[in-house]
Amino acid sequence: MYDLAIMSEWVEFAVRWLHVITAIAWIGSSFYFIALDLGLRQVPDLPKGAHGEEWQVHGGGFYHIQKYLVAPAALPEHLTWFKWESYVTWLSGFGMMFMVYYLGADLYLIDPSAADLTAPVAVLISIASLVVVWVIYDQICKSKFGDDNTRLMILLYILLVALAYGYTQVFSGRATMLHLGAITATVMSGNVFFIIMPNQRVVVADLQAGHTPDPKYGKIAKQRSTHNNYLTLPVIFLMLSTHYPLAFATQYNWIIASLVFLMGVTIRHYFNSIHARSGNPHWTWLITTFLFIAVMWLSSLQPAEQADTDTTILNATQKKFVSADGFQEVHDIVLGRCSMCHAQEPFYDGILWAPKGVILENEAQIAAHAKQIFLQAGITHAMPPANVSYMEDGERKKIADWYRSVVKPLSFGS
Repeated sequence: MYDLAIMSEWVEFAVRWLHVITAIAWIGSSFYFIALDLGLRQVPDLPKGAHGEEWQVHGGGFYHIQKYLVAPAALPEHLTWFKWESYVTWLSGFGMMFMVYYLGADLYLIDPSAADLTAPVAVLISIASLVVVWVIYDQICKSKFGDDNTRLMILLYILLVALAYGYTQVFSGRATMLHLGAITATVMSGNVFFIIMPNQRVVVADLQAGHTPDPKYGKIAKQRSTHNNYLTLPVIFLMLSTHYPLAFATQYNWIIASLVFLMGVTIRHYFNSIHARSGNPHWTWLITTFLFIAVMWLSSLQPAEQADTDTTILNATQKKFVSADGFQEVHDIVLGRCSMCHAQEPFYDGILWAPKGVILENEAQIAAHAKQIFLQAGITHAMPPANVSYMEDGERKKIADWYRSVVKPLSFGS
């Protein structure tokens, strides 16, 4: 006998694990090559066509690295490509979005106080926004306007701020931050898939044909790679923010996201300057600190209005949880053991906001979070933390039995 909720939780865990692993690989290689590129030195006796070289030591050995601005005179026998880290990071991230936000659209994606959407419409808007934003970004970069990198970055930032505000008018606060991260990741991965890799293949094809590659392909790829460099830190923050109500559960979450993009620029500028040996701009940390203080201040202002979940907007399965045998007992258990923290105004000492924005104060809210209650308090002892409210084993069994009365365990074999 297997609970579908347990199986889906482990599948989600596996995809999240894959996502984190590939993201580490992608970000690590990106940071390394940016630092390497900025640290190259132009020394005498470089091979023809070489732009610079770098000596590095790691793992007990020395590495002598040379970069060709366009391409070497002949294609080497062995050429290592860096692409799968980006592709798998995006695919696994989209898989996470599908499992959490699309399958759980009523709980995580839709906020009736922002827009009264059905789940299919909300999912369609989500997917369409990923595609449309990439197309707009790509076309701006390819236009004459994109020839000036400073002008281009200012326009892209303005569009990001507008996008952040626009998402708050459609989705929940949590989904807003997640989508800004997903949009950023889509731009980054799209740069690799649609621009950087094809341009590199053109250069390789020219070398194989005995032609001299056009340097414009390297210039274009360099521009997109630079964009990825400055977007990396914001995308990490945005993905992590979905676990912190102070970041997403405020009416100023779109401003917080906008400031995070600026912090990504200031932090990366510092490290890029260090790697390029062009100075030690300590002022960037002062600006970053002020920006982060502004973020903390914004998070402390009036939180966004929490949609008061009502049975009239629950889906059919959630309505079954309310009418299932044992629900009244579970309702009383949750109110007695959980709602001191999971409330609009928590009254447990030291808890100022409901953990992860989960409110459990009425029947509809409990039904909407049935799976989470089952996993966190029914079959595991994750909640309450350290069992501070003294939930008894019998109470946990009642929660598990109530959930399983609606979602029947799967049975394999005879």
